[in-house]
Amino acid sequence: MDSNGINVSVNSEIGKLQHVLVHTPGFELENMTPEDAHVYLFSDLLNVQVAQKEYGYFKRVLQKVAKVHEVKDLLAETLQNENIKYALIDRICKAEDKAFLNAYLKSLEPKELSRQLIEGVHLKDITYINKEKYALLPLPNLFFMRDASLSMYDSILISNMASPVRARECMILETIYNFHPMIEAKVINPVLKYDIHGIGTVEGGDVQIIRDDIIICGLGSRTNMHGVEALVEHLKTRPGIKHLIFQELPLKPESFIHLDMVFTMLDVNKCMAYKPVIMNNAFKTFHITINGQKAIGKDAPNLLAALNDAGLDLEPVFCGGGDENYGAREQWHSGCNFFCLAPGQFLGYGRNQHTLQALNDAGFNVVTAADVVNGKINLDTYHKCVVAFEGNELSRGGGGARCMTMPLQRMPVDW
Repeated sequence: MDSNGINVSVNSEIGKLQHVLVHTPGFELENMTPEDAHVYLFSDLLNVQVAQKEYGYFKRVLQKVAKVHEVKDLLAETLQNENIKYALIDRICKAEDKAFLNAYLKSLEPKELSRQLIEGVHLKDITYINKEKYALLPLPNLFFMRDASLSMYDSILISNMASPVRARECMILETIYNFHPMIEAKVINPVLKYDIHGIGTVEGGDVQIIRDDIIICGLGSRTNMHGVEALVEHLKTRPGIKHLIFQELPLKPESFIHLDMVFTMLDVNKCMAYKPVIMNNAFKTFHITINGQKAIGKDAPNLLAALNDAGLDLEPVFCGGGDENYGAREQWHSGCNFFCLAPGQFLGYGRNQHTLQALNDAGFNVVTAADVVNGKINLDTYHKCVVAFEGNELSRGGGGARCMTMPLQRMPVDW
């Protein structure tokens, strides 16, 4: 791989960020209506102009510390290869039963094809009579980059999504990871490879690489037990002893869809947690130790106890400051969902004031994204800080900073 390439390497949630993949929300969000929002797994409609403004600050903070790559650009570049382009179109048309679209899609130039695969294909664009608005549905969830894939060590794992409406996201990303000349990684879908039942689901928002030897995974509405078992089988192929800890999540409300909505890492010794789930033994925590082909499991009192048993002692900062009412309100708006730029430096929504106060009390300076972007604050002068960005509109989509990022390369951490 040349100096401009990316050797995928993610061995923690907190290592200094070097390369990250994102998708700026676009017209695919405007293509939703109140009648069909639920089809796309949304409970509300977002104002795209406001969401893009908020996202602009978020992305520009990322650009201060790392190389930021846009999905639509990498997809268009990948599709310059006609064989790859045709193969992806064939796969999508077969999976979505849209054979009549094949010739039309193949006639599009790569940049326009990239746009339509994301924003949706209007029926007016093709010769076809139907009452539906779209021949291919838009992908309004794509800006939640973490869901459809995840980075694990030198590999990228493709998710097996709980909802078929998001399957095209996985196909698009798998094509980029496999064929874009800039990316060097082993690409695998562990569920397709190891789940003999054919019903396993795993989504990236549920899986976190805590340390070289520790992985945690949510078990809930988006990732099921067959998916967890597939992860175990995949980890058996990795060298050294690995700890996989899975945490049961409430099935309702929808703010608990992924583990990163109730737990994220902040530093080598600190984490953000939603106390009513993470410290509640009503929700099962199970610790699996994997050594070669052997996997031994045992119950744990809670996630923090299991991590401690694996050799990592974390001090939690509680969402909402631990207050039941504030915590519930702020968890609903992704108050636990932080994304690390480096150990002790991370991004999160500015609207969750009680959570930010708890972080400040725990020794993290609270700075604004606007000040970072405008050069008033240099992150190099802050060893421990949270960069708060406006997310009043973005948060209504049901995800936060971690959800909106797919790290491709992080530096090692001195534990």
